[in-house]
Amino acid sequence: MLHHHDRRKFIQGSSAALAGGLLASSLARSVHAAGSDEIRFAVVGCGGRGTGAAAQIFNTKGNTKLIAVADAFDKNAKSSVKRLTRHAPDKVDVPEERIFSGLDAYKKAIDSDCDLVVIATPPGFKPQQFEYAVEKGKHIFAEKPLATDAPGVRRVLKSVQESKKKNLCVGIGLQRRHEPRYIETVQRIHDGAIGDVVSQRVYWNGGGIWYRNREPGQTEMEFQVNNWYHFNWVCGDQICEQHIHNLDVANWVKGEFPVECNGMGGGEQRLGGDRTKSQILDHTFCEFTYPDGSKLFSQGRHLAGAWSHVGEACQGTKGTADPSLRIDGVWQYNGPSPNGHQQEQHDLIEAHLAGEIYNEGEYGAKSTFTAILGREACYSGQILKWEELLSRGKDLAPGIDSYTMSSPPPTLPATDGTYFTPIPGKYSPFA
Repeated sequence: MLHHHDRRKFIQGSSAALAGGLLASSLARSVHAAGSDEIRFAVVGCGGRGTGAAAQIFNTKGNTKLIAVADAFDKNAKSSVKRLTRHAPDKVDVPEERIFSGLDAYKKAIDSDCDLVVIATPPGFKPQQFEYAVEKGKHIFAEKPLATDAPGVRRVLKSVQESKKKNLCVGIGLQRRHEPRYIETVQRIHDGAIGDVVSQRVYWNGGGIWYRNREPGQTEMEFQVNNWYHFNWVCGDQICEQHIHNLDVANWVKGEFPVECNGMGGGEQRLGGDRTKSQILDHTFCEFTYPDGSKLFSQGRHLAGAWSHVGEACQGTKGTADPSLRIDGVWQYNGPSPNGHQQEQHDLIEAHLAGEIYNEGEYGAKSTFTAILGREACYSGQILKWEELLSRGKDLAPGIDSYTMSSPPPTLPATDGTYFTPIPGKYSPFA
């Protein structure tokens, strides 16, 4: 993969590359061979991020067209098409027969005559969807995180290797890697501006998230999929779903991934309030160790009335930095600050137009696993090793490929209506 500065230089010189016949992208080949420069895409997962990513793809320089959508729920799929049609009517061609619903609907959308697939479903479902998109030879933009457990990460990593063999472009929704303020600052850190990085601190501390009440007639699977953020098999807990952004920045700064982690967490408000509604924690704290012995300290929480902060900080042998915008006391970023979600789509589509293949799948999967390592360390109360957990970590959703809305989900309520929550010292993270 090209660094983002190099990629932008490449994109700026794309006209010469095209004139010279250097178009390497299979996407570009397919659309130009058909006598059109249209980039046809499908959206799998029609919530806020899937709909938002589609709108941002419309805003790029590409001649883009949405041709199919899929969601677990029919009302979500139809609502997304309506909103996007109002936003850009000339860029939406999704007739009723290409609006798909159900847990297997992703196959129908991916099987449509599309070049690119946006995967923006809850992370528990992403490994199978990512795998299927690669199998079908589609370029991919996948929101983070990419899985909720070790078997899912292994599955994604295997699919990433296949995507590279097929020259597929893979973008991952870790948008900070596309923001100039981060790119400039992290490059300066890599160039030695603060010396060797010996410790980092990362935070995603906020006040809470949405909750969707149980509806009459819902199956347990429908309730959990609709209320997915509150069930570990499908969301991975807050450390995976949100805090992954900050953990990914730390991995980017180090240029590597942790080898072990210990942590702690609890549910002071969420689980103490009503365990019939959620099984995830509302605060975690982790200490990650990198191969060189340097440390990463992580805070993630949903606690109303508590200190809120989202960000990162680095300590080096020669100074300190905020990797989002400054080397403390030395340099401050003052360039453009485009919206990261929009910029990652500009970069993806312009790469296609330039004939470039780039693949963010490996670091997307490994930063996902960094979050999983932290969660399992908090749940178990043990020091966990990366390699052991990746090879032996438990499967949170056995047989997920065959799930339907009538299937019993892997987590079921007890007779009193409460859901399982881990007890450190008793919970085992291993299969």
